[in-house]
Amino acid sequence: MEKKPIQVYAETSVFGGVCDDEFSRSSRAFFDLIRLGKFHLIISALVEDELLPAPVQVRSFFEEMIEFYEITRITSEAFELQQAYLKAGIVTPKRMNDALHVAVATVSGCKIIVSWNFKHIVHFEKIRFYNAVNALNGYDSISIYSPLEVIGDENQDF
Repeated sequence: MEKKPIQVYAETSVFGGVCDDEFSRSSRAFFDLIRLGKFHLIISALVEDELLPAPVQVRSFFEEMIEFYEITRITSEAFELQQAYLKAGIVTPKRMNDALHVAVATVSGCKIIVSWNFKHIVHFEKIRFYNAVNALNGYDSISIYSPLEVIGDENQDF
């Protein structure tokens, strides 16, 4: 019996990571797993919007991946959850897009959100608070990792 791919939301920084010296290797390995069907990639219009001012290499890579991702809608539920995160003080209104990424991923049923944003998304305290707000609002918890944490090692059997 073949395993169904895990639904994963990639936040904007993961696409930018493919052209960043520090994050390129892990970002590319993550996207290789997407191409192999290990994960079902979900993004939102927010990712598309945030990539508009990105360097041409990043936008080109994003376009190369078009057949491998699904764009989920940003619903009123996602905006309500984003507001709950803001009200809880997880992030400030200045970082409301970070909260929206987590909300969209949660509402769309993703099991994992992947990001290189260690200050506002992939942070041990923030993850706990995002999931507490999710529970209070009737949503499942979501695992939040950097690409490095989800790619495993070359000996890992999926």
